[in-house]
Amino acid sequence: MAALCVFLAAACGFDYKKKRIPNGLLALEALSGAAECLYGSGFPGVSVFVGKALLVTALLYPLFRIGTLGAGDVKLFGVTAGYLPFGKILTFLFFSLLTAAVISLIKMWKEKSFRGRAARLWGYGEDVIKNGRWKLYPVEEQGARVCLSGPVLISALLCWGGAY
Repeated sequence: MAALCVFLAAACGFDYKKKRIPNGLLALEALSGAAECLYGSGFPGVSVFVGKALLVTALLYPLFRIGTLGAGDVKLFGVTAGYLPFGKILTFLFFSLLTAAVISLIKMWKEKSFRGRAARLWGYGEDVIKNGRWKLYPVEEQGARVCLSGPVLISALLCWGGAY
């Protein structure tokens, strides 16, 4: 687990500085997790690790397709979920996204942009319902984005600390 914390901290550094998480870092994180599972449980453990990572990646992929999550965020969630016990994955996702939502609300409060963003979200929802299909979510400002590597790290630490 210590290796995962190092990888998540490095992901935070890249995400907050360059607004992207390098695929090489994610590959190292995945290889480290697979190696840990191979050492602890053999090849069945590796297949469980890969299965959890792919399941979470597949579940979050639609959010990437509509532009609400970045590709690096989806891969980071997936690889990190591979390290967790299966029964804690949904809680991990919930706390990660809850932390991101709180950060987003604080940013909107500081920028005094809650009404405009809420109106944009409402209009997007109405359009999806009216047309019966998903489309890219309109994001005009890059400053509106929340780097999700921090919430992923916080949620993982809460999990390992026994908070859930």
